[in-house]
Amino acid sequence: MPDDLTRRNFLNAAGLSMVLPGAANAQADRPSPSAIPHALGGPDPEPRPGRPRVAALASTYYYLSHAYHIVGRFLDGFVLHDDRGFYRPGVDVVSLYTEQFPEGAAPASIEDLGREKAEQYKVRVSPTVEDALTLGTGELAVDAVLLIAEHGDYPLNEKLQKLYPRGEYFRQVMEVFRRSGRGVPVFIDKHLSYDRAEAAAMVAAAREVGAPLMAGSSLPVTWRLPHLEVPLGRKWEDALVASRGEIEIFGFHALETLQCMVERRDLGGNPQGVVAVTYLEGDAVWEAGDSGRWSWERLDEALSRNHTQNPGDVRQNTLDFVHPAGRPTFLQPVAFLVEYADGFTGTVLILNGHVDDTSIAARVVGDDGNPVDVSTLVYLPAPPGADFFTPLVLRIEDFFLTGRPPYPVERTQLTGGVLDAALESRIRGGSRIETPDLAGIDYRAPEDSGYIRAPVANPRPNLFT
Repeated sequence: MPDDLTRRNFLNAAGLSMVLPGAANAQADRPSPSAIPHALGGPDPEPRPGRPRVAALASTYYYLSHAYHIVGRFLDGFVLHDDRGFYRPGVDVVSLYTEQFPEGAAPASIEDLGREKAEQYKVRVSPTVEDALTLGTGELAVDAVLLIAEHGDYPLNEKLQKLYPRGEYFRQVMEVFRRSGRGVPVFIDKHLSYDRAEAAAMVAAAREVGAPLMAGSSLPVTWRLPHLEVPLGRKWEDALVASRGEIEIFGFHALETLQCMVERRDLGGNPQGVVAVTYLEGDAVWEAGDSGRWSWERLDEALSRNHTQNPGDVRQNTLDFVHPAGRPTFLQPVAFLVEYADGFTGTVLILNGHVDDTSIAARVVGDDGNPVDVSTLVYLPAPPGADFFTPLVLRIEDFFLTGRPPYPVERTQLTGGVLDAALESRIRGGSRIETPDLAGIDYRAPEDSGYIRAPVANPRPNLFT
């Protein structure tokens, strides 16, 4: 497609949504394919010369895995339902390292989908992380690193955290950076690490070598139904996320949904940090609501946006939920109570059996000083397309083109740290866990929260003559 297509932002904002700076002034006549504008709000990225070369590191690569959805979009391209239609990102994946392979499949087997894709697109298949970054030269030879350690055969610890090797891959990346005397942008899929101390060390190491770092999942940038963009600096009274799924895997997603919203509040000069986290389960969740530790009214508002809400009483539906066989990480109901450094409190409820998607509701003070209830569904289109990976890939592309993360990595550090503390609270019988290591984490939310405004699917109306 031509490089000078005009971006169309589909705002149609409602409630507290607002027009974003730069959204109406998309640049045309861009000099490089890497600068093709995309469907996200906010200013277009400033391209670096040429097409950045990307090393992809994956724990495993099979049908519908995270590597399949993310690396696959960089290789195959995807469809955007705006002016562009078919879109291919302006970076080149030049190497692929995969640690684990499907049962019975050798690394050279056709059952190894990653190798098959690599052969199709002439991508170097690397036996090590170091080789993926150096392309066999002994020195850093790529412009960016895509680190996807999600899925694969890894053990659970006592907190029910899956011990994905994100930290180990990252340390190997840092070794190449230090030896080469420079760093390049690194994106890490989902949280930085299951361990909040390791995550802090990873952020510090990236800063030490001057490597821009971005991490997180699709939920902050996927569709919001209806549109919701709370202006920066508003006072928030409370916020509640209603979600579902496995306690760690989806617990992170639910907490990330909370954090990407509440980070926009008026901090009153305080850091973003969290001072304490409490885990509740079973009847203790409902008792906390009945005693005012979280708001039933806010839960009702959040649930009003869900597409999957089960008819009937939420208490009974979560009680009726049947755990998937061999999956001890599906628990119900669960609450994470998050206490922030500025005195604000946020709540996450995991309601397996009652909902199978994620929504958030909050009470925010309006311009007139009166509280306004706002809510939205964080929409995740289902597999096999799992199109929520599309806005994530667009934001990663921004990052690789400009060297600037679209939001601070501290957001993900804080979110993952809260999850780690919540799971610690669980094994301590629901004790309140003070988190001085998280209390001082500080950053400011970006003006543009970056969620996608393009239509989910073909928006053309059916017309009859």
